[in-house]
Amino acid sequence: MKHAAFDGRLVMLGFGSIGQGVLPLVLRHIDMPKDRIEIVTADDRGVAIAAEYGIPHTILPLTRENYETVLRGRLSKGDFLLNLSVDVSSVALINLCREIGALYLDTCVEPWAGGYTDPSLTPSQRTNYALRESMVALKNRPGPTAVTTHGANPGLVSHFVKQAMLDVARDTGHAVAVPTTREGWAALAHDLGVKVIHIAERDTQVATGRPKKRGEFVNTWSIDGFTGEGCQPAELGWGTHEKTMPADGKRHDFGCDAGIYLMRPGASTLVRSWTPLEGPMHSFLITHNESISLADYFTLRDAKGHVVYRPTAHYAYHPCDDAVLSMHEFAGKNWELQSEKRLMMEEITSGTDELGVLLMGHAKGAYWYGSRLTIEQARALAPHNNATSLQVCVAVLAGMVHAIENPDAGVTESDELDHARALEICFPYLGEMAGVYSDWTPLQDRGALFPEEIDTSCPWQFANFRVV
Repeated sequence: MKHAAFDGRLVMLGFGSIGQGVLPLVLRHIDMPKDRIEIVTADDRGVAIAAEYGIPHTILPLTRENYETVLRGRLSKGDFLLNLSVDVSSVALINLCREIGALYLDTCVEPWAGGYTDPSLTPSQRTNYALRESMVALKNRPGPTAVTTHGANPGLVSHFVKQAMLDVARDTGHAVAVPTTREGWAALAHDLGVKVIHIAERDTQVATGRPKKRGEFVNTWSIDGFTGEGCQPAELGWGTHEKTMPADGKRHDFGCDAGIYLMRPGASTLVRSWTPLEGPMHSFLITHNESISLADYFTLRDAKGHVVYRPTAHYAYHPCDDAVLSMHEFAGKNWELQSEKRLMMEEITSGTDELGVLLMGHAKGAYWYGSRLTIEQARALAPHNNATSLQVCVAVLAGMVHAIENPDAGVTESDELDHARALEICFPYLGEMAGVYSDWTPLQDRGALFPEEIDTSCPWQFANFRVV
């Protein structure tokens, strides 16, 4: 099925695991001549795959000094810049595309190289909150559509949240029409009593017979992306039901005030969470854009503009077991990255990426809704993918279709897209979609071995989720 037709040029910036997995989906589902596609990337990764499809592949790293010259020579009004790179400023690219009149999509708000760990910046300035604010500042200006942060998470999970809310509304007797505004969605979340939203993910993919070696970082998706965000301060959207600020928690002195950050990296911060297949688990509280954008999007204000409701929202990520070992070694070496990197793809022998959203605090307790995609399903559905990458790649496709269908929408966050349209495009590539209720809380089976202070009056306090 062709979801959209596009007669402009497509420049793919970056061609790592996601670029390699997206390309066949673009050729399959977007009606456009492949001789109008070009890859510009910083290294030779994927050169054989580009050749397989007959797509020009140019190795030309973008910098502050050359990005305008490089891209102005390749993009004109009506073209599309698909940004799947690292170390290139998203804000700079969005501004350039606005000047040119080109469409744009990325999967995260990326700074220039070194921005995640720049010691001259305060912890607040190194957060995804700050990066998002720099992007939000570009909104409310006319221009071609720039879809920001639309991969799996951030991106696809925002559509999962809306569908999960509609499921809970149906199952708790809230007869409501599908909201059509941000305020309507926030009112629904408030009326349902949703206090906490986890992006709860468990990756069990494994390469049997090829375990992680000492001095090697192994992962099922971008190692540079994972370690970069892991070194940023842990951060989360901060709900109105929270009673106590963490001792190491800080607010920002600018922006929407929807989130807080902790004075420690996300790669060394653990939280309790739950998925249906895994059950209870300890997960990394890795910073992600959706932690802030979801909390901001579902904020409800009174007539005077005062916040009356906001959920706590954050990522709770248990990566594949070899990535856990890799992150432990990385942290133990004082955050000096291992000399070898291995992105698991063809060598994966089994496993599932269970990616979903866990809505908690409503009348039925907890509800997980999301995708269970096995490595076998991913390989059967699309070439050059594993279970993790395909969940990202199909969301990129859906975001591209949105931009093509709505070319003059300006800067648009994932939460603002039509969730039903996005899910319609993504569902065929997500394996089993599941919605599961649970009586799990972060207080479950606590205190028997190591008694600790917990708040039994409200199990949904962040202090109860955090592993200390």
